[in-house]
Amino acid sequence: MADIAVYDHLRPTTGDVPPGVYRVVGTASASVTLLRVADGDGRRAHTGDIHTVSRRDLDGFEPTENPDGGRPLDLAPRSLAKNAYWSLRTFLTTLAADPVPSAIALTLFVVGRFGGGVVPLPGTVLFGLYLAGLGAIIYIGTGHY
Repeated sequence: MADIAVYDHLRPTTGDVPPGVYRVVGTASASVTLLRVADGDGRRAHTGDIHTVSRRDLDGFEPTENPDGGRPLDLAPRSLAKNAYWSLRTFLTTLAADPVPSAIALTLFVVGRFGGGVVPLPGTVLFGLYLAGLGAIIYIGTGHY
């Protein structure tokens, strides 16, 4: 098979891989990693099935369309709201998993943002505390801590 790139979609025609539509999620010199994103009929599926296939076995696959390509437009706002909810929930859960660093980061953020006139520090120091707190909250909340 010609050049394969991440996000290409393939359908197996032979081999040990179950029927379905697979998205290329990784490429290496000798293999390709595939994530099954649709069932054998092309209906979107969230399976989590990952298969690594050697490049020589890619002859048992054919290119196919993205199963998300024909989604109705009315699904986009619902999907966006749902994704925003789950992203925020995950972010807050991750912050709650490390309460001490999260509390320190939140304190830096609040003092830096709202401490003017209350805390006797120059504005540049307050701004630095604000940025440090914001950066720390993002760092911890995205699971990098």
